[in-house]
Amino acid sequence: MANPAAGYHYGNAPPPQSYGGYQRPSAPYGAPPYGMLAPSTFAPGTDPTVIACFQVADQDGSGMIDDIELQRALSSYNQSFQLRTVHLLMYTFTGINTRKIGPKEFTGLFYCLQSWRGIFDRFDRDRSGKIDALELREALLSIGYAVSPMVLEILVTKYDKTGGSMRAIEYDNFIECCLTVKGLTERFKERDRALTGSATFSYEAFMLTVLPFLIA
Repeated sequence: MANPAAGYHYGNAPPPQSYGGYQRPSAPYGAPPYGMLAPSTFAPGTDPTVIACFQVADQDGSGMIDDIELQRALSSYNQSFQLRTVHLLMYTFTGINTRKIGPKEFTGLFYCLQSWRGIFDRFDRDRSGKIDALELREALLSIGYAVSPMVLEILVTKYDKTGGSMRAIEYDNFIECCLTVKGLTERFKERDRALTGSATFSYEAFMLTVLPFLIA
């Protein structure tokens, strides 16, 4: 008899990441992906660079920045992202599609991107600014996600800006790809507590799980 404790092989457990002490909110199944974001402040000891970056973007002093302001703020640090990637980052750190983030979420997002940049550079061995399918597989494994060859093929085709002809993805699409794999896997494992590789969803729960990643 198979040992149920061994469970389905999702990959090794992802390494712990604090993102500056920020923990991503976990919205319960069935919770609507839209809502209000609670005001927040920078934690004591936050890197002054992070605070300055946020304050420059927050031109109206509201304590919140929107998607365009976030895109501009990240670009000032040589991290150019498409709006779709910015939206997915915002959703990842708020759990809702508000298109706004505050200081707490921005801090976590800023440190998260530093971590992702390090992973991308480690597997971009030829320094081309792109990683191919094999490098993407290794990068995903390094953060605890083992995807099948079929899923890997879909990911490369989806996130290659040439539509799959180049068979490689650039940094901004790498971020979007990894956040999608990470987010969907974590949501699935919440339902697959026995780690069997199978889970049961109602239609509504399935749609609320997948749609935020599709319409980010």
